[in-house]
Amino acid sequence: MSQKNVKQYHETYLQLLHQQNFVPDELDYSILELNKPILQKLADIGNSIVTVFDMYKREHVFHSQNAGVVLGYSSELLEENSNHFIDDKVHPDDYAMLNHNCISIIKLLMNFSEDEKTNYKLINEYRILNASNQYVRVVEQQQVLELDKRGNFWLALSILDISPNQDVNSGIKSQILNYRTGKFIPLIDTKENVNTALSAREIEILKMVKYGLLSKEISDKLSISVHTVNTHRQRVLEKLEANNSMEAIITASKLGII
Repeated sequence: MSQKNVKQYHETYLQLLHQQNFVPDELDYSILELNKPILQKLADIGNSIVTVFDMYKREHVFHSQNAGVVLGYSSELLEENSNHFIDDKVHPDDYAMLNHNCISIIKLLMNFSEDEKTNYKLINEYRILNASNQYVRVVEQQQVLELDKRGNFWLALSILDISPNQDVNSGIKSQILNYRTGKFIPLIDTKENVNTALSAREIEILKMVKYGLLSKEISDKLSISVHTVNTHRQRVLEKLEANNSMEAIITASKLGII
């Protein structure tokens, strides 16, 4: 991936972080300290790499003691480069989509209620370079660990494991899981994967649904009947191959449609 693309992703990420108005005095880091033994135990049981990223400090504030060992690297090496160590080892063909997925789910969850924000996790399977200079496939699960008192994303949890699928010729695979309901939502990589483009009106209505408006409220705003609104909503589900509005919103957000 070009340095230009890396810079663009970094700038977009920083813009998202700037939208969160943290009040340092309201951040209770004793919560993190209480969780650290539990997180380390989780890493020990599954031989997983467990890390916590602080959105306010913009740095990792926890990584399991085995974090480097899982991939064959020394813990000392990881300690010295904790913020960028994993990123620097990601296969270049997977790195762009990995960042894109992360940014997409942050944008999406920012529009959810506080309760909904903690219901989802992003699951990525991608390739990473181990200490033997060989690419191995890993599965990483990312989710919100803690929100601050204002509902901002504060602490983000990552659990990374060696994948059972070691086909290193395959690229990144991603999906979103609502772990309250067990529903998996595949992430679509490109607009070409959508059979039919959404009309301007369908996009307009989907945006309103995204912001929580009901069909009656949408019909009043657009001066059209509730029946027409519901017809548009049904067509959106069909075109995006979604089972419900939530899936449609996630897919459309991923594609940059809304």
